[in-house]
Amino acid sequence: MLIEIENLSKSFGGLAAVSDLTFGLEPGEIHGLIGPNGAGKTTTFNLVSGFYTPDAGRIVFNGEDVAGMKMHQIARKGAVRTFQGTTLFKEFTALDNAIIGRHMHTKQSIWTALFGTARKSERENEAKAREVLEFLGLGEVIDELAANLSHGHQRALGIAIGLAAEPSLLMLDEPFTGMNPEETRQMMGLIRKVRDQGITILLVEHDMQAVMGLCEKITVLNFGRLLAEGTPDDIRNNKDVIEAYLGTD
Repeated sequence: MLIEIENLSKSFGGLAAVSDLTFGLEPGEIHGLIGPNGAGKTTTFNLVSGFYTPDAGRIVFNGEDVAGMKMHQIARKGAVRTFQGTTLFKEFTALDNAIIGRHMHTKQSIWTALFGTARKSERENEAKAREVLEFLGLGEVIDELAANLSHGHQRALGIAIGLAAEPSLLMLDEPFTGMNPEETRQMMGLIRKVRDQGITILLVEHDMQAVMGLCEKITVLNFGRLLAEGTPDDIRNNKDVIEAYLGTD
C-alpha cells in the first residue's frame, strides 16, 4: 500500500474525534473519505497531512511512519493536500500561484520563489508551473489575477498548486464545494487526469454523486470510527451507511 493508517486516534478536550481508525490506500486509486457531519473526516485528513499530531496510531507513507511530522515535512515526502477553503494568493497571477506551489515545501521562502536570484532553478520552476496549468486547462488564464478567476478556475488552481509540488499522494479537501453541475463534471475529469498521471488521490467530500461517480474505493466514518469500506456499490447498499446518513424510524 502507498499509505496505511493504523489505529489512529485524536481527542480534543476529552472528546474523541477519531478513535482507533485503520484503513489504507493502494497506489494509483481515487479513494473517498465520507461520513455524516461530525464523523471525523476533516480531523482524519488533518492527521494524515500533518496539520494535527495524533494521540495514538501510525501513518505509514511509502514504508515510513510519518505520524507526528510537520505538514511541510510530510509534503516533502510526497503527500500534499489542498484545503476546504481555496487557499490562493489572490493578488498574484495564476502562474505566480503555481510557482509558489513549487516552493511551498522546500527550504526556500515564497519570496525567493518569486523574486529569487537562482535564475536557472526559477526558469525550471516556471516551466513546470506552466506545464501544470496547461495540464489542468488553465493555460488561457495563466496571467490573470487569482482574484479575477471564476470559482471553478480557482478550485482548479488550488489543485495546480498542490500538483506543482509533484506529489505521489494528493489529498483534496472538498474539491466540489460550491460548484454547479457543469463545474463538478469538469472537476471530476481533472481529478481523473491527475490520477492517470500515477498520482494517488484521497478526497473528503459531501457531494455523494461526485464521490460515487469518481472513487474506486470509499471509506465511511461515523463518530470518528470506521463504519464501512468498499466500492461505491458496496457503500450505496450498506444498511449501516444508510442508517448513519438518514437515521431510522
